[in-house]
Order: sequence, then C-alpha cells, then structure tokens
Amino acid sequence: MLRRMFILSGLFLLLGSFASAKVTQLDYRATFGIFGTVGTIENTLAQNGETYQIDTKVTLSGVAKVLMGGQTEHYVSKGHIKDGLMVSDFYQMTSKKKDKRVMKEYHIDHHKKHVTKRVRKWRKETLVEDHTETLKFYAEDDLLTLYFNLGHAVSQKPKGRTYLFKSVGLEKQNGEVQITIPDNVQVAEYQKDLGQDAKLYAKAFIHQKNFRKKKGDILLAVANDGFIHRSAIKDILFYGDAKLARIK
Repeated sequence: MLRRMFILSGLFLLLGSFASAKVTQLDYRATFGIFGTVGTIENTLAQNGETYQIDTKVTLSGVAKVLMGGQTEHYVSKGHIKDGLMVSDFYQMTSKKKDKRVMKEYHIDHHKKHVTKRVRKWRKETLVEDHTETLKFYAEDDLLTLYFNLGHAVSQKPKGRTYLFKSVGLEKQNGEVQITIPDNVQVAEYQKDLGQDAKLYAKAFIHQKNFRKKKGDILLAVANDGFIHRSAIKDILFYGDAKLARIK
C-alpha cells in the first residue's frame, strides 16, 4: 500500500541532469496519518531545449521502512520536449526488497503509437522471470511526466471541468487518469488541505484497492514556479491522510 501511495501520489515531477542542461532538484517529505513521516522522495531533472531526463528515488523511513522490509524504489524517465511539454520515450521502475528485485521498462514508439513493456524479476540475484508485452493503449506520458507537465498542461483550460489524460505505469486502469480543475468556489475545499499559496489546484482520480471504495483522489497544489509543492490523499482506510510536502 505504501509503495503504491508513493508511486501514484508522490512520484510526480522533477528533474535530472545533462552537462549543458538546466538542472533542478526537488525533494519531498511524505507523511501518512498516524505513522507520521514515512519517507522521502528525491527528484532530479536535467532538461535542455530538446531532451530531458528525470531521476526519482523513494526511500522509506521509520515504521514504514520496517513494515516494507527496507524496500526502495527508483524511477527513470527519458524523452524529448515538444511544445514545452516532456514526452516520454523510455520509463523504468525498479523496486528492491530484501533479496527480491523487480524492474519494469516501457519503450514508447510514438510513430507506431504503441508501448512495449518488459518485466524482469530477480531472487537472490538470479533472474526468475522475464517477459515482454505490448500494452493495449498508447500514451505520451509516464507517471513522472504526467505530473511534471500538469501545471503547464491544464493552466489554460477552463476551470470547473474534468479532463482525461493517459500514462504508462497505470495498466490496471487502462492508463487513464481523470484530472479535475476546481472552479473559484470549489478551490476553498482544496485549500483546507493544501494551503492557500498555490498558483493552481487540481485533483487526480485513481483506482486503488487500498483506498476506501476502491478509488482515491489525489489533491495537488502547483506553486508559482510550476512545480507541485504539496499533495494529499484523503482518508486511506483507517490510517488517515497521506501527504507530500516539498522540502527543497
């Protein structure tokens, strides 16, 4: 549950590095209801006029680290820039826990409009599973670019409406993510959880068996610099709210 919370709520933005590229570092602290601080997310993005690379590391701490057996997560997104937005060409998710390691790689062919997914699993450094499949849907975003692009992608759209986006990494919901932009009246509800200093507020609807009613809304606050600086998932089962806050 904590792993999915980090992936869907927390791994959303940020920046890595090339020698002559603009580099941005964005780090977040994650808290989870009664457990308090449960980990950090370190994001590095390198971006020049044509390409980008995002590198994200998730480290658990405290009770979460014990419950999850010291599990770590590492995410990499590489691609090109089109019309000011990052477009993913390659996305990799790696999870390590004790003697187990799982790596998922996505290669996006924008010309043919299809996505190839390869999954490999190791146990005690021995490869025990390796299979490749073509996804049933195509998307230009992965989970990192989806949230990094969010502020720019919806900034000019009418408020009070819901928009459909697609992202690789969300196969259980056919890649679909509904993003709602509150109107001037609705925004007061977002400010209760996310503060009043955001340039833009949004809500991402996801399906997740660990949320009440098997669904969850991620509330997002975008700062004036275009990066998400706070997020919250409300009322996860009996444990309270999961929140992210930028610390760097």
